[in-house]
Amino acid sequence: MNKKKMIRLTALVGVATATGVVAEANQAHAATTTTTETTNQTTNASVESTQAAVDAAQSAFDTAQTSVDNAQANVTSASNNVTSASAILSSAIANKEVATSENIASATSAVSSQAVVVASASQAVSEQAGVVSAAASVQASAQAEATSASASLSSASANVASATSALSAAEAALTSDQSTAANNLSAAESAASSASAAVSSDQAAVDNAQAAVASAQAIVDAVAEVQSSDVINMSAAYITALKNYLANPSSANAAALQEVAKGADYVKELQQKFKSDASLDVVDPSDPAVQEALSVYAVNLINHLRNQYGLTTAFGASANANVAALDFVKKYYDDKNWNIFGTTGSDGQGHNKNGLDAYAVQLNTSIAEDAGSGLTTWVNGKATMATTTLHNLLYAVYSDIATMLFDDGGTNNWSHAQSIFEDGTILGTDGFNNVYLGVAFDKYGYAHYELYNATEGNQLGNNAYSLDVQTAAQTLLTNAQATLASAKASLQRMTTNLMVAKAAVVAAQDQLAALENSSASDSAAVTAARTQLESAKTSYQTALATYQQKEAALEKANDELANVQASLEAAQATLATAKAKLAELEETVANLTNADQLLAAAQAAYEQAVANLTVATGNLEAAQVDLAKAEAQLTLAEEAVEQAKARAEIATQVDQQLNGSNANDRQSAGQDATSLKTNGRALTATVATASAANPKRGADQGRLPQTGADNQEASAMALVGLGMLGMATGLYGYKKKKLTK
Repeated sequence: MNKKKMIRLTALVGVATATGVVAEANQAHAATTTTTETTNQTTNASVESTQAAVDAAQSAFDTAQTSVDNAQANVTSASNNVTSASAILSSAIANKEVATSENIASATSAVSSQAVVVASASQAVSEQAGVVSAAASVQASAQAEATSASASLSSASANVASATSALSAAEAALTSDQSTAANNLSAAESAASSASAAVSSDQAAVDNAQAAVASAQAIVDAVAEVQSSDVINMSAAYITALKNYLANPSSANAAALQEVAKGADYVKELQQKFKSDASLDVVDPSDPAVQEALSVYAVNLINHLRNQYGLTTAFGASANANVAALDFVKKYYDDKNWNIFGTTGSDGQGHNKNGLDAYAVQLNTSIAEDAGSGLTTWVNGKATMATTTLHNLLYAVYSDIATMLFDDGGTNNWSHAQSIFEDGTILGTDGFNNVYLGVAFDKYGYAHYELYNATEGNQLGNNAYSLDVQTAAQTLLTNAQATLASAKASLQRMTTNLMVAKAAVVAAQDQLAALENSSASDSAAVTAARTQLESAKTSYQTALATYQQKEAALEKANDELANVQASLEAAQATLATAKAKLAELEETVANLTNADQLLAAAQAAYEQAVANLTVATGNLEAAQVDLAKAEAQLTLAEEAVEQAKARAEIATQVDQQLNGSNANDRQSAGQDATSLKTNGRALTATVATASAANPKRGADQGRLPQTGADNQEASAMALVGLGMLGMATGLYGYKKKKLTK
C-alpha cells in the first residue's frame, strides 16, 4: 500500500471518529461510556474479520503460485520435447534422403561382411576359452601340489622346532659344572690365544729392535773405521799453488797446480783406508739417518780442508738441507731421466742448470751444485743401489771430495776445488754467507752435493746436525739398544704369561673331561638330540626344496593362466567390437529400409510435441492471470486489516481519555466539540461526497480513491481530523503500521 493511500485512509478514519465524538459530546457521561465500549467491540470484530480475509487471500495466492510453477514446468518440458522431436525429425529427413536402393544394398552387404567378422571373432573366443580352460586345469593342479608341499614344509618345520626343543632340554640336563668348565676352557683358550698373539707381537718388536741395533752398530762401526781417515791433508805446496790459481787462473798457474796435485796419491790412500765389506747391511741412501751420516761426514771433510786453507767460516749440515737436496734431485734428475755422467763418465748431460735456476727461485736463495761419481767410482769398483752399504756410501763421499781436490783440472778447471775454498761466494756468485750442505744420490747412483745459502726465510739451516759423528752414532746405537732391551723384557713377560695361560687351558680341559665322563648319559642324550635335530633339518631342507619347486611351478602356471586369460579378454573385446559394429550396420539397414515409416513417425511426434507446447503455454498464461487476481485480493485484504487495526487503536485511546477525565474535563471537551461543529459538518460533507461518488461496494469498490489527484484534499482532511482528535481526547503521536504479506 503506497504512502498516498495510507495518508488518505488515516485522515478519513480521523474525520469519522471526530464526527462521532462531536455528535455525542453533549450526552451524559454514562451514555458516553456505553457508546465507546460498543465502538471498541465493533472495531475489534472488524479487525478479526479482515484478518480472516487476509488469511483466505494468502491461501488463494499460494495455490495460484503453485499452479503457475507447475504450468511453467510443463511449458519447459514441452519445449524440450519439441526440440528433441525436431532433432529426430531432421535425422529422419536426412535418412530418407539417403535411403536409395543402392545405399540399402551397400549397407546390407556391409552387414553380411561384418557378420562373417563376428563369426570369426566368436570362433576365436571359443577356441581361446578352451585354452583358458586347459590352463586353469594346469593351474589348479599346480595349486594343489603347492598346497601339499606347503603342508609338508610346515610339518618339517614343526619337526625341526620339536627337535630343537628336545636338544635344548637335553643340553639343559647337563650339569652347571660342566657348563662352567666349558666356559672356563673357552676363557682359558682365549687368554692363551691373546697371550700367544702378544708373544708374537713382542717377538716382532724384538726382531725389529735387533735390526735397529744392528743398523746403528753398522753406522758406529763405519764411523769408527773412517774416524782415522775422515780428514784429507794438503801439502803447503798444494795450498800455495791452489791459492795462486784461484787468484789468477792463468795457464801457467793451472799447470803448476796440476803438477803439485799429481804428487798426492789419493787413489792409493783410498784403497788402503776403505776395504770392501760384504758383511755390512744394505742401506737406503735416502734414509734420514743415512743422509745425516753422509752429510755430517762430508761437511767434516770439507771444513778440515777449509781450516788448512786458512778459512775460519765453516759449512753446516741440517735435516732441512738434506730434504731439499732429495726433492731437487727427484724433480730435476730422476723424474726427468737426467743422467749427469752417462755410462762412461764422459757421455752424460752434465748439471741441470735450468733446474738449479728454477729451484733457487722456488726457495728464494742461492744454490750451487757439485756432483761426483758416487757409487760408480771406478777406483774401488762399482756398487749398485740394490747392494750398497753405508761403507760404500762413505767411501763414495771421501772419493768424490778427494777427486774434486786433486784431480779437478781439465774441463772442470778446478771449479769443484774453488767451490770448497771460496768464502762468501761460489764460482764468482755472491750470496753464500751461510752455507749448508745437502747430500742426495740419484737413481743412477751418482752423488749430488747441494750448497745452499741458509736464511731465516728459507729455514734451510733448521734442524741442524751435530758435526760430532762419533757421538751421534753412539747415541743412535745406545737408543737402539735400550729399545731392544725393553722389547726383550716385554717379550719375557708375555712368554711367562703364555706359559701360565697354557697351563690354565690344560687344567680346564682336564676339569671338563672329568665332568663329561661323569655325565655320559646326559651327553648321550644330547648327542641323540643333536642327531635328531640334524635329521629334522635335512628333512626340512628337502621339504623346502620341494615347496620352492612347486611354488615355482604354481607361479609359472599362474603366469600362463593370466596370459591366456588376457588373450581371451582381448578376443572377447574384439568380438564385442565386431558385434557393436554389426549392430550399428544392422541399424543403418533398418533405418534405410524403414525410412518412410520413421519419417512419418518423427513428423507425427513433432506435431504432437508442438501441440502439447501450445496447450502448456495456454495453461501457463491462465495460471498467471489467476495469480495476478489472487495477489490483488491479498493486497486489498492486507490494507483492510491495517485500516481496521487503526480504527481499533483510535477507539481504544479515545475510551481511555474519556474514562480518565473529571467533570471539568468533560465540560471543556463538550465546549471544544461545540466550537468545532461547523468544521465537523464540513468534514462530514466531504465524507458523504466521497461515498456518493462510489455507490457500488464490491471487493475493490468499497475502497477509497487511490489516485494522487486529490492529495491536497486528503492532506487537509487528515490534518483537521487529527487536530480535532487532539482537542477532544488528548491523543498524540499516532503511528502508521507497516503491512506485510
